[in-house]
Amino acid sequence: MWTPVNFIKIIAGGLFFCLSSAVFAQELKLNDLIEEALKNNPEILAAQARAEAAKYKIPQAKSLPDPMVMFGYQNEGWDRYTYGEMQDAQWMFSASQMFPFPGKRSLKETMAAKDAESINASYAATQLKTIAKVKELYFDLFLTYKNIDLTRNKTSLFSRIEEAALARYSSGMAPQQEVIMAQTEKYMVIEKEEMFKQKIQALEAMLNSTLGRGSNTPLGRPVEPVSVALPATLDELIEKAYTNSPEIKAREKMISGAEAKVELAKKEYYPDFTINAGVSKRQGMFEDMWYVTNTINIPLYFRSKQRQGVFEAQASLSEAQSECESIKLMIASAIRDNYSMFKAAEKLTELYQSALIPKTYQGFESAIAGYVTGKVEAITTISRLKSLFDYELLYWGQVIEREKAIARIEAITGGADFITAMGEK
Repeated sequence: MWTPVNFIKIIAGGLFFCLSSAVFAQELKLNDLIEEALKNNPEILAAQARAEAAKYKIPQAKSLPDPMVMFGYQNEGWDRYTYGEMQDAQWMFSASQMFPFPGKRSLKETMAAKDAESINASYAATQLKTIAKVKELYFDLFLTYKNIDLTRNKTSLFSRIEEAALARYSSGMAPQQEVIMAQTEKYMVIEKEEMFKQKIQALEAMLNSTLGRGSNTPLGRPVEPVSVALPATLDELIEKAYTNSPEIKAREKMISGAEAKVELAKKEYYPDFTINAGVSKRQGMFEDMWYVTNTINIPLYFRSKQRQGVFEAQASLSEAQSECESIKLMIASAIRDNYSMFKAAEKLTELYQSALIPKTYQGFESAIAGYVTGKVEAITTISRLKSLFDYELLYWGQVIEREKAIARIEAITGGADFITAMGEK
């Protein structure tokens, strides 16, 4: 409900916003934000740590099992210590090492390497998604600032209608209702401005969170995005995504790892070898003894163990292949969706810019001129201005939707911005 007190609060809030904007009026550059996000975003740092940890698993997978050392004493009889007196009393020392069947270690290394490559591709996908998120928040923040500019401009235009209504009312040419109508519409625009200011605070908090900053860290005003063409057709974008998408690469590495797992499962039909060497130390007239043994495990229960392991590995391979096909379909669908958004936004921005906004502005100027002379009603003038305001909001909304669609397409396809950013690191 509009009261003089509420109006004063709104004006005070506007003054505070203007002062705050003046303090932090420096330009907010997108490339700087992307670079900061790549360095400090918590999700990226977590993904980077996972990728680092996965690399250290590769030499572990290739390594031999730890050797075993045994030492002990064998006594002959129960009533006394017979070492050196009896033939079988001896101290025993031995060491053993298990050697997997040839080929198993290399397959384990391959599995670990493919897993590391898959995790590294997921790390790249996280970076791309973060870049896209930064861009979308940046564009939304720019749009909100732009909407505030538009509301302020429209407030001044509604003030023109209000002044004309007051002049007509004071001269007895119009009822007081027209003055109230013009003032109400102006206050509603001021209300929109307050809502946009609140949205700025929410967007800044989300952007700071994505950058790894505190939520209250001040940000400047984003610069207007430079419109660039999308240098590819829909089919070319899908093909590029199939070639460069980190998410697809991650699934392909998972398939390679699953294939190695199938081969390793088949190798489990073959036994491993454990070589054991030991020495028995005796004293007196008894000579020391030594021995070497080889232990081989027998896959006796292969029907319930090794064969089932092969079936399990083959099922995991089938799962990885299906997931890869599924992600390809999802990526193709996402590209088509964003490409259609891009094309629609291009057509709509052209329509708003070249036809609707100029014509509506001309209609408003004609209407307000007619209203001053009494040839046009107040409701017609207000409607023309409201239409102009709506078209301008829609125009800039479509400009930003176009840029956001490009950002999402770049994230899906592994676009040039990501490659450039990674090259500079």
